[in-house]
Amino acid sequence: MFPIRDSAPRRGFPIINLLIIGANVGIFVMQLLAPDFEEFVFRYGFVPVRFEIFNPATYSPILSSIFMHGGFMHILSNMWFLHIFGDNVEDRLGHISYLIFYLLGGFFATMVQYIFNIGSNIPMIGASGAVSAVAGAYFLLFKRHTIEALIPGFLGFWHIIELPAWFFLGYWFFIQVFSGLGSLVAFDINQGGVAWFAHIGGFGYGYLAVKRLKS
Repeated sequence: MFPIRDSAPRRGFPIINLLIIGANVGIFVMQLLAPDFEEFVFRYGFVPVRFEIFNPATYSPILSSIFMHGGFMHILSNMWFLHIFGDNVEDRLGHISYLIFYLLGGFFATMVQYIFNIGSNIPMIGASGAVSAVAGAYFLLFKRHTIEALIPGFLGFWHIIELPAWFFLGYWFFIQVFSGLGSLVAFDINQGGVAWFAHIGGFGYGYLAVKRLKS
């Protein structure tokens, strides 16, 4: 399923969400223009084997890594999800609080994935964990609204259907958990792939953080 639009109205202009999207796009362009794409990724991505919990200098790649992407589909999917869900979450949290929430979401998501990749020399990059935090917040705040989604149908045809937000994001979260558990079967810390546990950790952080703010 792929989201097209949501029904949740917003009152203000999502300036922070747009700036975050712009920063991601700008840094991706920098990656493409770098003399060596892979060297750029290894320099600014989060490489678990380099991380030392008591060394503050090793924390900076966490921030840079959540604004980097591995390819066009990677950044397009992340930024589209952020476009769909981020404006409403920013509207509810406020501009500065949303920015802090987003960055902390990326941090916690990275740390959850790190637990499953300690010792890996493969860089972790992407906004997926932070975007998942936004999705977790949206799930809590706007679950009674609806999402128009594109779904595959019979004989390869695609259909647009309207789904409750809680179902769309709940199903998405289930897929992340199922895929994350499945990835443990053929676990290899030095093999790249989708950071399923960053998605799970980010979503959980987003849900719990906003739930605490509401209480």
